[in-house]
Amino acid sequence: MARVAVIGGGISGLGTALMLGRRGHTVTLFEQAARQAGDDLNRDFFCWDRPRVPQANHPHSFLAPVRTVLRTETPDVYTDLLARGAREYHDFNWFDEHPPHRAGDEDLVTLRARRIVLEAALTAAVRREPTVEVRQGCRVRALTFEEGRPARVTGVQVGAEMHQVDLVVDAAGRRSPVPSWLTAAGSRPPVTDSHRTGIAYLCRWYRLRADGPRDPGRVKTGSAAPFALAGVFPSDNDIFAAHLVLSTSDPTRGALTDPAVFEAVARLFPATAAWLDLAPEPQTAVLAMAGLDNRWTALVDDDGPIVTGLVNVGDSLIHTNPTSGHGAALGLRAAQHLAAHADQIAADPIGYHTWTAQALRPLFDAQVTADRANEQRLGESSPPSDRQAAALAACAFDDPVVMRARAQVRHLLRPADDAYGTDEVNRAVTDWLADHPDFSPAHDGPTRDQWDALIPG
Repeated sequence: MARVAVIGGGISGLGTALMLGRRGHTVTLFEQAARQAGDDLNRDFFCWDRPRVPQANHPHSFLAPVRTVLRTETPDVYTDLLARGAREYHDFNWFDEHPPHRAGDEDLVTLRARRIVLEAALTAAVRREPTVEVRQGCRVRALTFEEGRPARVTGVQVGAEMHQVDLVVDAAGRRSPVPSWLTAAGSRPPVTDSHRTGIAYLCRWYRLRADGPRDPGRVKTGSAAPFALAGVFPSDNDIFAAHLVLSTSDPTRGALTDPAVFEAVARLFPATAAWLDLAPEPQTAVLAMAGLDNRWTALVDDDGPIVTGLVNVGDSLIHTNPTSGHGAALGLRAAQHLAAHADQIAADPIGYHTWTAQALRPLFDAQVTADRANEQRLGESSPPSDRQAAALAACAFDDPVVMRARAQVRHLLRPADDAYGTDEVNRAVTDWLADHPDFSPAHDGPTRDQWDALIPG
């Protein structure tokens, strides 16, 4: 059994520590924030200022891998998550009846919950785990090394203490100091592949009124204009978020932080209008987030691992912008793999690096490609042009065969070319187009003139 130090107490760090501890490893989790998610979800969510975790108060939908990993590795956490208000939503719930079951359909489930709900459930489980020690409010300041080629990380420095372990896990997030510690110590630099997205996010949280309507009926959770996206994140405990996505170069972006302007603009989109028509109670100001990138940080290069005794997980390894909601899913998948092979990884991390490149890197590359297309479209306010692709998207909400393929891609279960490239899906789309001969790609959101008319001069 290995002695492990985990740097960072976010979702990936908590999940890694918990799964390692339950396999018998001795784990110390170091988290520099003095506060941790507790029992008062709303206080923690709405009142906790977390500048190092800007995504914490933005909406999340947890994809199938989150549910699968939790149910497999930590079923008590999953039960707790549901007890705290998280809700399951199956993609086939869009239809009046689910189609005949096929293998894998049981996994096409989104967990609707705020990030804090998952953090609280993981935190409670980690507190109960006897093999895991949590050092809250404890900042790791450096790594310790043993000379070699490559050098071996032997532990972490916390104040004057040298904490010696067999394996260090960097779960410190997208602003992790670990890469700079490595280069300062003379190691070869991590291999970083970074792509700025040029996309800005604005959201506002609402609560459904206890004496008001509970459901907008069957309405899509996303809408689009040529220059902006809008959507709703139904969440736990009657709380939901409305959000807008647009180019960072859009001149109206600053005006949208005014709640009145934000809500007026959001009502131009069918998805958000349907929920705002329920007369919910606003819970926050308009929250903005930008300056995001997609970044892959590998601790291995063409010559092999740059150090041993150290691996990274979560946003320290793979950071993708929130458009597709991949972060928690990829973080917990990496944590699960690491925990299952910890002894081998502590001895030699090359197997872990190989697995991440094979299992996670294609998903990163796909996100980069999608974000480049989104950035260009939003920046140029270009209309949709691919009739076949638009038909595929529209058909999914009429045909369960296509919805299944869409869900498999969205939940990171199959590559898009694989899921959509079947004869069955092609026949479904062809038949749908035959039934809709006048179909042409279009947006359901506002025109630029309609948008600009709501922006103060």
